[in-house]
Amino acid sequence: MSASNDFPYLAAKDVVVRYPIASIFQQGRDGAGYDALKGVSFELKPGARLGLIGRNGSGKSTLLRTLAGVFPPSSGEVVVRGERASVFSKTSGFVPNATGYENIFLRGTMLGLNFKQIEAKLDEIIAFSELGDWIHQPLYRYSSGMTLRLAFSITTCVEADILLLDEWLGAGDVDFVEKARLRMLELVENAGILVLATHNLNLMRGICDQALVLNEGVATYYDDINEAVRFYNKDRKSQIEAARTNLAQAETLNTL
Repeated sequence: MSASNDFPYLAAKDVVVRYPIASIFQQGRDGAGYDALKGVSFELKPGARLGLIGRNGSGKSTLLRTLAGVFPPSSGEVVVRGERASVFSKTSGFVPNATGYENIFLRGTMLGLNFKQIEAKLDEIIAFSELGDWIHQPLYRYSSGMTLRLAFSITTCVEADILLLDEWLGAGDVDFVEKARLRMLELVENAGILVLATHNLNLMRGICDQALVLNEGVATYYDDINEAVRFYNKDRKSQIEAARTNLAQAETLNTL
């Protein structure tokens, strides 16, 4: 695939990510290390909204962190044009004993903002998070949903071209999730790129227009979001039926 002059731009070209230390089982079977991603490729241009679909351990989080520059590819290439912002952990960059107000500055600094830039966005962040007076309480008193709302509000106030989100949707309340969905669509409509990993496929279909299905680090499908969901559900059904068959055969052998 070849990159155009479109901006922003994000592409993975035959990306492999090898972890040097595998599980005890994998070490015994394959030797040290294992490939968390195996030759993943795709290309995203302005306005693209890509969903990552797969079971736990399929490689979604590894791929997002590789796109963010956290993990370097063992081979292959990630091509990025534009500023990136990410929400991988709702507590990343936060200090539990500091207030929500103070944590805005802490996480904002981590995202590359200076003090004046953070001050200019304070009112917007606090209003969007809907924390009210809780903004002056220490973070350890927050519920999981409150912490997530603050993290999302800070991250999406940054003028990033590429937004990377990992499994944040499950912890938000219904009203905030809808508000967050509309904000993401607004960001993408302003010539941005979104890559989202979530197990909530119905919500993903309301946000993304295409999807990449991952299975044990391999991209097994990359196309329209609705077709990708159908492929994934059909594949999962086949896997469940195969597992039941294997279990039944094993039980039969045990009774012989």
